[in-house]
Amino acid sequence: MRSGGFARSALALALVGLSSGCLYGFRGGGLPGHIRSVAVLPFDNRTGEPALTQEVYEAVREAVERRLGLRSAPEADADAVVRGEIVRYEPDFPLSYQADQGRVNVTRRRVQITVNVEITDQRLGRALWRQSGLSVDGEYQPPQEAEGRRTALQKLVTSVVEGAQSQW
Repeated sequence: MRSGGFARSALALALVGLSSGCLYGFRGGGLPGHIRSVAVLPFDNRTGEPALTQEVYEAVREAVERRLGLRSAPEADADAVVRGEIVRYEPDFPLSYQADQGRVNVTRRRVQITVNVEITDQRLGRALWRQSGLSVDGEYQPPQEAEGRRTALQKLVTSVVEGAQSQW
């Protein structure tokens, strides 16, 4: 009879914890509870591909808002800030070839993007997550480089979201 009372007490305690959010004390899929808003700053672009600045910015902003459940805010008002730099862009790694009447055609290529990224808690003034040299890639059939870039950007935002979640 005593073990039944213990089991009911443990169950009640677990239900209270779940209903009050105690067991899940963090918001936004792994961020501290006080992080409700975010400012995503355009990444500094150290490459020769100017379009990457906007593409990386939009992909990261959308992901942290949608997948981490944060609302967008100006930098001065945001609970967290995402900043970074695009340090390398290689659009043309040949992956596979096909011989055709005395010449070789590249049939598959890879795009590679390397970034440094940091998510900072503005209230506490410390990094929540930081990754230097984060490298992602995407394959494509020539001449569809944009397709490979989209794949690489999807991998980038997944890495940022998972990195932010894994720290808590």
